[in-house]
Amino acid sequence: MNDRAAGGHRLSTRQAAEVLGVKPATVYAYVSRGQLTSRRDPIGRGSSFDAAEVEALATRNRREAAGPTGSTGELSVRTSITLIEPDRYYFRGVDAVELASRHPYEEVAEWLWTGTLPRGARFIAPPELLAAARRAVAALPEHSGPIDRLRVATAAAAVADPLRFDLSPEAVLGAARCLIPTLVGALPEAGKAGWRGDGRLARQLWTRLTAREPDPDALATLDLALTLLIDHDLAASTLAVRVAASARAHPYAAVSAGLGALEGPLHGAAGRLAHRMLAEALERGGAAPVVADHLRAGRRVPGLGHRLYPGEDPRARALFARLETMPQAGPALAAAWEVVATAAARRPGLHANVDLALAVLTVSCGMPAEAGETVFAVARTAGWIAHALEEYQEQPLRMRPSGIYQGPRPPQPLP
Repeated sequence: MNDRAAGGHRLSTRQAAEVLGVKPATVYAYVSRGQLTSRRDPIGRGSSFDAAEVEALATRNRREAAGPTGSTGELSVRTSITLIEPDRYYFRGVDAVELASRHPYEEVAEWLWTGTLPRGARFIAPPELLAAARRAVAALPEHSGPIDRLRVATAAAAVADPLRFDLSPEAVLGAARCLIPTLVGALPEAGKAGWRGDGRLARQLWTRLTAREPDPDALATLDLALTLLIDHDLAASTLAVRVAASARAHPYAAVSAGLGALEGPLHGAAGRLAHRMLAEALERGGAAPVVADHLRAGRRVPGLGHRLYPGEDPRARALFARLETMPQAGPALAAAWEVVATAAARRPGLHANVDLALAVLTVSCGMPAEAGETVFAVARTAGWIAHALEEYQEQPLRMRPSGIYQGPRPPQPLP
């Protein structure tokens, strides 16, 4: 049977099995798992299948059989969010630095999520979510770090949201717009400026990072940092988010997965290390002895180089340009350039990355060493949500690689 009745070109079970390269019984297994839709022939000659749906499944099976890797042997995931090139990066095809320079964090977040750029976008924390997150964070030990607090706040906000299991785009977007300001509002205040739920997110975050009164230039620089860091393709934390979303974890759980990966010392700690290095350079009156100490101890000098950018990190370039307009950033900027010059004397072509630029901001604004980590995590939450939204539209559980077993071959005697 190969009919062309209403609904388009259709295949018999045998033909569908040939396209898929499987036995006819496997075709019905696909039906039982919801991967194919069958239609019973009205005169009882078996089932038929939509040819386009069968071909789509065959293409997907071939891709999965080849493994989730690209030509470089690295994990490869389709995405329409961020493109990284050797000297710049783009959000949905638009130059990310240009976008961040002209629009605040909230508007760029909406651009990542929806492909639209609503003017004047604001994120407001619902009272019930904010209260739950604050209670949970307040119960933590005083020495808890920013990622500890953000993870606990995320879990508390999830429990307070009975609609968290609704994975429709509208519901996920609603959760995102509530979660991000809730995370900021749950952090303890550093000064007396107080919580302002109707302000920009950068203004709200400032009071959590430093006791100093903000000036317009410093606030604009913090907002730029948030926006530049909002997404950067498939970093380790973003991949963790997509794996969770592939298993259809709700958006709060997906963000928790990202925060868990971010807490690793190889991903989220770079800003803290760069801050401490700059603070020590200022205290010792020069960067050269500090760089020498790192090299003598066999440690990598933080804030230098990036595996995706052979030249300058475009995020660092944009943030440094804005920092040049802040008089209070002068000493930290000078220390940062001395770090770069000292290291480049041995390794020409080594450039500052965004962690070093962020460290200049945190040092010059009287923020603690962990402030850069906080800025990074809050900023990246919007990117994680964008990737979760994208992953929810893919086949569930597609990120299920097979392990290469290297243990003893069975059967082994019972221990």
